[in-house]
Amino acid sequence: MLKVLIPTIMLVPTAWLTSPKWLWPTTLAHSLIIAVLSLSWLNCTTEAGWTTLNRMMALDPLSTPLLVLTCWLLPLMILASQNHTLPEPINRQRMYITLLISLQIFLILAFSATEVILFYVMFEATLIPTLIIITRWGNQTERLNAGTYFLFYTLAGSLPLLVALLLLHNYTGTLSLLTLQYAPAIPMLTVADKLWWAGCLLAFLVKMPLYGMHLWLPKAHVEAPIAGSMVLAAVLLKLGGYGMIRMMIMLEPLTKDLAYPFIILALWGVVMTGSICLRQTDLKSLIAYSSVGHMGLVAGGILIQTPWGLTGAVILMIAHGLTSSALFCLANTNYERTHSRTMVLARGMQTLLPLMTAWWFIASLANLALPPLPNLMGELMIITSLLTWSWWTIILTGAGTLITAGYSLYMFLMTQRGPTPDHIINLNSSHTREHLLLALHLLPLLLLIAKPDLIWSWTS
Repeated sequence: MLKVLIPTIMLVPTAWLTSPKWLWPTTLAHSLIIAVLSLSWLNCTTEAGWTTLNRMMALDPLSTPLLVLTCWLLPLMILASQNHTLPEPINRQRMYITLLISLQIFLILAFSATEVILFYVMFEATLIPTLIIITRWGNQTERLNAGTYFLFYTLAGSLPLLVALLLLHNYTGTLSLLTLQYAPAIPMLTVADKLWWAGCLLAFLVKMPLYGMHLWLPKAHVEAPIAGSMVLAAVLLKLGGYGMIRMMIMLEPLTKDLAYPFIILALWGVVMTGSICLRQTDLKSLIAYSSVGHMGLVAGGILIQTPWGLTGAVILMIAHGLTSSALFCLANTNYERTHSRTMVLARGMQTLLPLMTAWWFIASLANLALPPLPNLMGELMIITSLLTWSWWTIILTGAGTLITAGYSLYMFLMTQRGPTPDHIINLNSSHTREHLLLALHLLPLLLLIAKPDLIWSWTS
């Protein structure tokens, strides 16, 4: 664990002490080395259970893929942000990189924590760098409003979780994930116990976000700079799913009765957010709403508590992290050239940037879950497990799948095909940096087809 965490912490002094000319290449090279180092975690030899244990942190087959995704994302965020922050003074550039590094530190500690309270503290700590990135480096004046939404939604959901955790500690005497699964079952009979159940899950459902608690997400995504959008879509939404899977062990007897409204909301959200996507004019907003739909499927897969549902949820979280992050990068390359997120104003890009269209095509197909990509594997597993739980779910999941295909194709056709508008006279050609960035997003996704058991978690 420390072989990745300590170099990540040491990136902070590196970012502040490097000469201005070498700031971006140095931090990029170091973070890439850390990302490659983290791949060694995937070589997990134990069948089930924890590896690389120390007093505070440990790895298991659930947290490993999420940790590797976290480490893989930092160099990609640094690559994507270079052009965006170029006009800024050098100290602000250093500050920006430091915030991204601090996010990675908090996320590594959150995903590898063996104590639930450490996980909770790190879960909350990720708020601060994200909030600063959105409110300081966002593009429009709405960014302060978006930051307020983001902060208050997440905090309002998290306070009941803290109370629930303290009550749990009071009852079992421990909050270690290693021993909690062996603690005596809690006889959940009263209304207070049902409120405790809801308190445990509310924070994660807001973070995912569940449809109905999702209003902060499109705002935050649209106003955030590129790195903020990438880390929000790829990793921060996954904190919610990870926390839910971890807490579900303790909530067992009540879940089968109390999960109904949340599953219905999640599946209804898949259809509703898909329908909203079909009417979007703003590119980043469309990608943000599609994230809510995919996370609704993940929430459904986790809440029904079957091995297939959990496996599908983990696979879809990883696949969605890479896909939506790639889509935000593509949206950003358009924005940097046309300075507009409105799709109608930047059409027919295929004639101007043909190689970029190839990346758009792969990312759009990944978003609509084309076989044999991991996105499809995750969705199929979740839909199958939901179907065995109840026949009626097929109506919502089937409609959701069709609508997803619809808006993914709509997004691709709207941005790439058709006549180029007359006002687009002079566009910069795409840089090697941008192609490298997209290759590093989509190649792992394509390579996972060959060895999907890396992200199958412990249910394989």
